[in-house]
Amino acid sequence: MRRTRTEFLSAETGTIRKGWRGKVSVALIYPNRYQVGMSNLGFQTVYRLMNDLEDVVCERAFPSEREGTGNGRLRSLESNRALADFDIIAFSISFENDYLNLLAVLAEAGLPLLSSERTPPHPLIIAGGVTSLLNPEPIAPFVDCFLIGEAEPILPSFFDIFRKHSQKEAFLEALTTYVPGAYVPALYHVTYETDGTIAQFLPKGDLPVKVRRVIVEDLSLYDTYTTVLTPHTTFDNTWLVEVARGCPHGCRFCAAGYVYRPPRFRTAAQLEDSLDEAALHAGRVGLVAAALTDIPFLEELCLKAIAHGLRVSFSSLRADLLSPEFMEILKRTGAKTVTIAPDAGSERMRRVINKGISEQDVFKAVEMLVGAGIPNIKLYFMVGLPGETMADVEAIVALCNKIKHRFLKASRPTARLGRIVVSLSCFVPKPFTPFQWVPLESVKDLKAKIKHVKDGLRRVPNIRVHSDLPRWAYIQALLSRGDRRTAELLVAAHKNNGNWAKTLKGSITNPDFFVYRERSFDEILPWDFIDHGISKAFLIEEYQKALRAETSPPCHVGRCKACGVCA
Repeated sequence: MRRTRTEFLSAETGTIRKGWRGKVSVALIYPNRYQVGMSNLGFQTVYRLMNDLEDVVCERAFPSEREGTGNGRLRSLESNRALADFDIIAFSISFENDYLNLLAVLAEAGLPLLSSERTPPHPLIIAGGVTSLLNPEPIAPFVDCFLIGEAEPILPSFFDIFRKHSQKEAFLEALTTYVPGAYVPALYHVTYETDGTIAQFLPKGDLPVKVRRVIVEDLSLYDTYTTVLTPHTTFDNTWLVEVARGCPHGCRFCAAGYVYRPPRFRTAAQLEDSLDEAALHAGRVGLVAAALTDIPFLEELCLKAIAHGLRVSFSSLRADLLSPEFMEILKRTGAKTVTIAPDAGSERMRRVINKGISEQDVFKAVEMLVGAGIPNIKLYFMVGLPGETMADVEAIVALCNKIKHRFLKASRPTARLGRIVVSLSCFVPKPFTPFQWVPLESVKDLKAKIKHVKDGLRRVPNIRVHSDLPRWAYIQALLSRGDRRTAELLVAAHKNNGNWAKTLKGSITNPDFFVYRERSFDEILPWDFIDHGISKAFLIEEYQKALRAETSPPCHVGRCKACGVCA
């Protein structure tokens, strides 16, 4: 019997699910706080997809303390069962900085950390999420199997193979052979050169040399919206609806713009049905997409939501795609804050990263937003981008001052002055982007650049500046760019209760090798075994264009074969 939506919503109360006997039991883990996990639409979608399968029962667990945990063992939210009692423990991991929480969950569940030390009846440990699409190697020794791709087409095949095998080794080999996107680290062998670079990354036996990621080619076949509505999230009383996947703009720093290629959009009819569902459950709908303003029927969609009595919230909006008509819709939704991401201060740096928006686009957007009665603006910038100079950093200060001038001018007729919040993040090079070969800028230089921006805007009224901590950018770069040897650092950090400074200081492995070293184009990268369909030659060409501050056109699905995905 398929579970109904009422049953999904009742799961929030901790109702014990029936039917464990004869069913595959899965503990789905988001390795961060409950509030963060339940705000993640991907996590909620996997929860629903698993429970939609007739002979699978999936329950949730989080590493933070919540009612239902105790006795030194992490337990599931729905039935208060110990994680060690489940057939499968599945991790959904969105951020590399959550890797330590994976180890903490395994330890609290009373399980060996290393896959090689777990034997039946220990649960099978699997992992998915965007970090698995990028570089799963730093946590490869802890995970039995990664599912590389989007869950909808992978999960049915995964459970088909799981049902047919009672022996773990036979199951994992069959999984690697017959399920696209399945990656079993134990079945791949890595050797290293004397200089520490990878010499070979090969499968054991007659298995695929590369693991091809799996995506949903037609999003109209699946709905992706809130499964469990709870007030204990970042999006209180908000029904999240995924509008699209991927992004056509090809910003060279953004991994999502590459690993989710080609960009795919849901149909207007499908999204209107999702709004009908949203109106039954919540007072607000959140539209989720990396390229929201690229949707041609966005205005009509928002008007339908308003007609349902729903307030509408958005993620970041592209400054060059805002229109006066859309401003009126934003005004009607009651929006108080809108986020714009120039990402770089100078026109040259925006060409380097292929951002595709100009200073004038930003000014026009700010003026329209304030004119529409939206008082607060958030601006996202990065420091430490490839080729960035202090002149480019100073350009962030200059651009913010120019924005403030237009902000004030546009605010005068409204007699209401809002606030500009500037968010500074440190650029971290990510796999499968044109910048995957570049090193992280030194923590010292990142601190100096952040200080320069803060000092430059400190005395500007109504502007607040928030920034990342560069030392966490270093850790993120280590976990983004590391190979299997990075797992030793994770184990040490786990033993040191998350004290990275102590861990790095006492490590035999040199973390700077992964963080500060520029990679050569012919080097075997830890993530090269994943096939996203993107040719390395294309990424190299894009990197070389970045060095020349040259731009590339947006992705034209089906009409372009440049990157290789649509070939």
